[in-house]
Amino acid sequence: QYRPRTNYNREGGDQRSYTPRPRTGGYNREGGDQRPYSPRPRFNSGEGGDQRSYTPRPRTGGYNQGGDRPYRPRTGGYNQGGGYNQGGGYNRPYRTRTADYNPNAKYSLKKQIEYKDILTDPNEPIRLNKFLANAGICSRREADEFITAGVVSVNGEVVTELGTKIKRTDEVKFHDEPVSIERKTYILLNKPKDCVTTSDDPQERKTVMDFVKGACKERIYPVGRLDRNTTGVLLLTNDGDLASKLTHPKYLKKKIYHVYCDKNVTKADLDQIAAGVTLDDGEIHADAISYASETDKSQVGIEIHSGKNRIVRRIFESLGYKVIKLDRVYFAGLTKKGLRRGDWRYLTEQEVNMLRMGSFE
Repeated sequence: QYRPRTNYNREGGDQRSYTPRPRTGGYNREGGDQRPYSPRPRFNSGEGGDQRSYTPRPRTGGYNQGGDRPYRPRTGGYNQGGGYNQGGGYNRPYRTRTADYNPNAKYSLKKQIEYKDILTDPNEPIRLNKFLANAGICSRREADEFITAGVVSVNGEVVTELGTKIKRTDEVKFHDEPVSIERKTYILLNKPKDCVTTSDDPQERKTVMDFVKGACKERIYPVGRLDRNTTGVLLLTNDGDLASKLTHPKYLKKKIYHVYCDKNVTKADLDQIAAGVTLDDGEIHADAISYASETDKSQVGIEIHSGKNRIVRRIFESLGYKVIKLDRVYFAGLTKKGLRRGDWRYLTEQEVNMLRMGSFE
């Protein structure tokens, strides 16, 4: 049985008995004597005490928070017509993508980054073949052939001796044309499948270079290789010193792969890969390995430093699995975050300095 309790009378000190009011839609806030409660519609903006009919306003994009000001729909941010407007802001109109949309347009030559070569001493001697290679003329091996052929001169004198060192300030000519070291360029590509990692393919297959056309005027080339159907992080540059460092076995470069197998991988095999498996060219073990999905045991994430050819595929094949998809998600501190398959971007100054200093972990 309900027992009414006394309520504090805010108008004075004496207590008066509490009479419960019907809670059918709210309290009668007029005070004083009770009068029959008539529920009123929400958001009644009428003046005075009398109620007037409520006419709902159409909600075409949100509430009109400005009172009597006319409602102006927000044309930016979330596009309620079917997706997120990546143009950002609330006053920027949503633009649909046309057939000639180029996702790499923001990485035009005008916006190419000028990297500061903070680790190079301008007075340090440099081999002539390396100078020509850094100038984008040819490879070091080809440069040696041009030098012995007598088509390279330094400060007006023809040089034919291999191993000759020069200063960066010397005047070098190749076929009587002045040569200077070109600026360094670093490009990160999210490599798609069905293309080869090479600058030129005799079989005329699609190469990674087809995806970075127009990225720079410099002669760049891929650092290391990814199999034709392996996707993910790939660095392209004309920095020969950095490329050598990133491909040399003595420099430990962390690489993480997302592996998709043809069947579930057992926990025992994960432990075996971590402990080490024996392949034709020796024993190899993963630095870290785990399932990449909580529900799909055929997906595995593996961290490895080895740069041996097809090493990840061979590890799983040695245990009876077939790798149906392989994606490199991390390479020497670089990730493909924000890059769709087949897209590229310039490395940031911070990323380049990290690579130059060998901070690969």
